[in-house]
Amino acid sequence: MNDALPGPDAAKPPTAAGAVTSRIERLILEGSLRPGEPLLPERELAVRLGVSRPTVRLALKDLESRGLLTSREGRGARVAQLAPATITDPLIRLLSERGEVADDYLEFRDTVETAASAMAAMRANDVDLDRIRACAERIERAHVTADPQEEAEADADLHAAIYEASHNLVLLQIMHALSAVLQSDVLNNRARLFAIPQIRDLLRDQHMAIAGAILERRPEDAREAAHAHLSYLRRTMRELSDAEARLDLSRRRRDGGGLTPPRA
Repeated sequence: MNDALPGPDAAKPPTAAGAVTSRIERLILEGSLRPGEPLLPERELAVRLGVSRPTVRLALKDLESRGLLTSREGRGARVAQLAPATITDPLIRLLSERGEVADDYLEFRDTVETAASAMAAMRANDVDLDRIRACAERIERAHVTADPQEEAEADADLHAAIYEASHNLVLLQIMHALSAVLQSDVLNNRARLFAIPQIRDLLRDQHMAIAGAILERRPEDAREAAHAHLSYLRRTMRELSDAEARLDLSRRRRDGGGLTPPRA
């Protein structure tokens, strides 16, 4: 029997602050705490976690130093947008600065989201299904009231709920990171699409098909519905972009690129 005492390198039990740090970090990485979401005030966090306020303060500072939380004076802590730490800077700049890469982004989404939809149909629990159902109902309500902005936001929330219901943490964090960078542009593009009645009808039907297949646990149907939706979205966005580019060119030709006196 070996009665030797543990050496100096033996694992030490975590401190109270370290335990709080680990718990919050786990909640962030698993997607329970979402990017941009505020945490409770320090006093309430201390009560919920059963520790002192100084312990909570130490844990929050540690998480902030590691880029997982952000804080502003008087506004408390929020979950950080993980894009810069999760995906390489060159890709972030490419996606942010070059509009033509949006087509590549949609192609990437077609690849991963078809798989995510199938996984969601197989893995989603009742909590996940309730969220997907609620998003689908929001889309229906916004469609009836002809509210393109609300419909666009409900659309984005549905896709986020599908990523979460896939229960693949790598996929979830990558898509959180990308959507954080592109959120404004993507929502603007959705708003443009939802402003066109015929397209709104098709998008509503496509979203209902995806949600319905997941709720009824039909993975292959969910995969096919997601592919049909993203293929249509990609094709439609290309057509809109091409039409806008042609109109811009015609206006430049008419106006001499803005560098000549008014033409007769």
